[in-house]
Amino acid sequence: MEKPTILVVNDDGIFAKGIKTLIEVMVELGNVIVVAPDSPQSGMGHAVTIHHPLRMRKEHFPVPGVEAYSTSGTPVDCVKLAIHEVLKGKPDLLVSGINHGANHSINVIYSGTMSAAVEGAVENIPSIGFSLLDHSADADFEACRSIVKKVASNVLKNGIAKHTCLNVNIPKLPEEEIKGIKICRQAAGYWSEAFERRQDPSGGDYFWMRGKFENPDKGEDTDQWALDNGYVSIVPVQHDLTAHHAMSELNQWDL
Repeated sequence: MEKPTILVVNDDGIFAKGIKTLIEVMVELGNVIVVAPDSPQSGMGHAVTIHHPLRMRKEHFPVPGVEAYSTSGTPVDCVKLAIHEVLKGKPDLLVSGINHGANHSINVIYSGTMSAAVEGAVENIPSIGFSLLDHSADADFEACRSIVKKVASNVLKNGIAKHTCLNVNIPKLPEEEIKGIKICRQAAGYWSEAFERRQDPSGGDYFWMRGKFENPDKGEDTDQWALDNGYVSIVPVQHDLTAHHAMSELNQWDL
């Protein structure tokens, strides 16, 4: 049988340790094409580049048989360039990551990793975003390998609901200590934010954003609970942001 074409993207940059692990797993499952940012793009969300040109360069990647490109754009730009300029069509699977750091709860809104997966879902490509709860540039991704392969293999075999992608978060634990995988909903957590004001040498103000993650959601069916208790969390994500539960109330307004 012909191998599936797998597009690999990320937001930490093409030479991040996490994407190398993801590529090494994906070559076991299909023909891999990599299109990733040439520099870190964390927190870019679903941004696209519209005010200046995009650059793309072929890279020599240290995994045999992998065709790889770096771009000057965002993770979503990478997906668009891959579809329209590199593949000239859609891959059979899109995988994003493995992100250095969590993308559970509200973080999915800000995440470049997940926005690449959501862009794949917009295009009706089976798509997965993978994240490890370790922000270190030298994080150990070994425990992720079997999980990534298991989830990706199931997606290739079973597909995903139309215009839906999967948000997979992996706890920072040795493989033997991970208790299993749970299908979850997104926890209703949020960032309690503040800004630290500083001054540059000329006396001008500048700001560093600070924040503390708060989670009042105590449900045991959430991604936060799963991760806190040693499980991998999988949350199905869609790009339709309609608050369907609010429509009936709005229809009672005198409009």
